[in-house]
Parts: sequence; C-alpha cells; structure tokens
Amino acid sequence: MAESAKKTILSKGLLKNEELYKYILETSVLPREPQPLKEIREATAAHPWAVKAFAPDAGQSIQMVLKLLNAKKTIEIGVFTGYSLLLTALSIPDDGKIIAIDVDRSNYEIGLPIIKRAGVEHKINFIESQALPALDKLLEDQENEGSLDFALVDADKENNNKYHERVLKLLKVGGVVVYDNTLWKGTVCLPEDEVDGERNKEMRKFYMGFNKHLATDSRIQICVAPLGDGITICRRIY
Repeated sequence: MAESAKKTILSKGLLKNEELYKYILETSVLPREPQPLKEIREATAAHPWAVKAFAPDAGQSIQMVLKLLNAKKTIEIGVFTGYSLLLTALSIPDDGKIIAIDVDRSNYEIGLPIIKRAGVEHKINFIESQALPALDKLLEDQENEGSLDFALVDADKENNNKYHERVLKLLKVGGVVVYDNTLWKGTVCLPEDEVDGERNKEMRKFYMGFNKHLATDSRIQICVAPLGDGITICRRIY
C-alpha cells in the first residue's frame, strides 16, 4: 500500500489506539477490499482533500447493508472521487442504478477511469449540481417518491436536515439512508473549549443537534457506528 494512502486511512479512524484500528483494517477490511476500490483509494491519496475520502471500514459496512437490502436503486449525495460510489456500483445488480449528485465533476473524473475499467459506469447517473435543487427536481416526479432502496449522504453537512426530509420521501419503507461524519472527529462528546479550530467547533455543535434530531425522528430506526468518522444508519419505518 502506498504510504500516503496508508496515512490517509489511518487518520480517518475514531479509535484512539491507532494500532487497534490498523489491526482491524489489515485483518478484516483491506484484504477483502476489491482491487478497483484499492486503486481509487490510492488515486485519491494525492488529492489535497484526501481526508474527505470515504473510510474503507465504513465502506465495508455499507457494502454489507447494500447486500442485506438487495438494493437496486440508490442515490449518493456528495461523490468526491467516487470511492463509495464505486463500492455501491460493485454491490448492486448489473441493472441497478445510482443517482450520483456532486457540485464538482472534476473530483469525480479522478475516479472515473477506474470506474470504467471496473465495468460499472453504466449504473451511474452523475448529476453535476447543488444537491437541494437536484433532489427537488427528482421529487417533482411523484413516481420517484418511495422508489429508492438506499441513500448515502456525504456532502455539505449544514444541509443535512434538508437532505433528510427529501431523502426520506425518496426512500421506500424499509429503505436505508446513511450519513457520514456524524461523530466529527470525536468532538461531539467533548466540551467546546477542548475542541481545536473554529470549523471543528461549528461542526461539533451542528452534529450534536443533527444527531439529536435523528434520535428523536419516529420515522426511522437508527444505529450509530464508530466507523471512519462516524456513520449513522437510518432505516425508514413509515
């Protein structure tokens, strides 16, 4: 594994014992990671915002969810270079479809050659757009309501509450939406004065509120997992 890629994925873990996180990755995650995902992860490692890439241990859990759901129609809000997008494309059937929304196609272009070589580009409908207007456009067609099996939200975090309302309309009952970064570097449990940097303070406050909102939303069943930077798995129950 390239050293830069190794450093990037180790920085994503919330476990304070880096050796334990390394053990989990090297024992259970990376040996099962498909070759195209290894390639896209290593291609992303040189990106100045490589830390934004989806963590492979969180990705492994997403793959499991997709298989348990027998997911066929999905949406991804926030694509970056396409690690989680490729993971989803590899996990759903050959006639499955993914709506992929991101404001910046140039990052997606980094992973696109790998996606093409993996033979799954035909499953992806990439929409270069702000997510909210793209979601609103999807909802203009009533046939899209309750049509999706799975959603992954990993975009501009401040809009998560708005994404949540729209995504729930698109998900079928029993469908799952996953939110990334919900533990934000572990800051959600820290006093504000122990958090470094204004951005981290802002995101700590936001996620404390967002996590509370999800916990009290009777429409969903939730599970918070300390994978990557924290993911929250939400299953629509009505």
